[in-house]
Amino acid sequence: MKFHNPQADAFVPDGLDPDAALKRTTHLCVSAHQDDIEIMAYHGIAECFGRPDKWFTGVVVTNGAGSPRSGIYGQYTDEEMQKVRLKEQRKAAYVGEYACQIQLGYSSAAVKDPQNATVCADMTAIFRAAKPRVIYLHNLADKHDTHVGVALRAIRALRGLRGEYHPEKVYGCEVWRDLDWLADESKQALPVSAHNNIANSLVGLFDSQVTGGKRYDLATQGRRLAHATYYASHATDVETALSFAMDLTPLVEDPARPVAGYVLGFIDQLRTDVEQRLAKLG
Repeated sequence: MKFHNPQADAFVPDGLDPDAALKRTTHLCVSAHQDDIEIMAYHGIAECFGRPDKWFTGVVVTNGAGSPRSGIYGQYTDEEMQKVRLKEQRKAAYVGEYACQIQLGYSSAAVKDPQNATVCADMTAIFRAAKPRVIYLHNLADKHDTHVGVALRAIRALRGLRGEYHPEKVYGCEVWRDLDWLADESKQALPVSAHNNIANSLVGLFDSQVTGGKRYDLATQGRRLAHATYYASHATDVETALSFAMDLTPLVEDPARPVAGYVLGFIDQLRTDVEQRLAKLG
């Protein structure tokens, strides 16, 4: 498969041809940055880990050039950081036994530009080749512009494939905004308890981030533990770790559905829930 960006990288941990590796994919995550996949889509990684009938593929859209850095990475140039982060993402793909790891290498500016057709075209090619049953995207209430830009480009690509390909589920996942605020009936509670050792290792592999000033390893583990305990107030814990997601499948099934109206509907649900409880108890 050829991509528009000559810097794009396709890595297959078990050495299979990339096209064949994509075809075996059942679960696929499209993320903005290196290490987003391991934070937001561990549910898919765990679902496929060690399974001959299920395969996880990761897609990172940007090149990681603008990431914060300190310590031994403090003096690294953007070009040097791109090489480090590409290598780290490959390590994660190997440890997580991914079917394939694609890094498209675009700048954040290119991803955030709604007029940039090449980003969407590359995503379309990947979706068409892989035809995954389950897709993990950034949630559309995320506070990071690049994350939202990537998710919107992915949704556009999926909408363009209506008629030839229909994913069973499209999740909008947590990174730069927790989804605990979703009304319970709208929460997609994804169990992420399995292979806890692998889960912790995957985030920890991104040394340029963890020792470079952001303890994503501890924060991700803490968020998942907190979700599992605080998910239900009147029941004992079923899982030791949970991730929350919003269901983005309706946006793909109905290309005419307004994106903003759909996402704001979740906020309206929260407002109604709070308003009704205050009225009932006040």
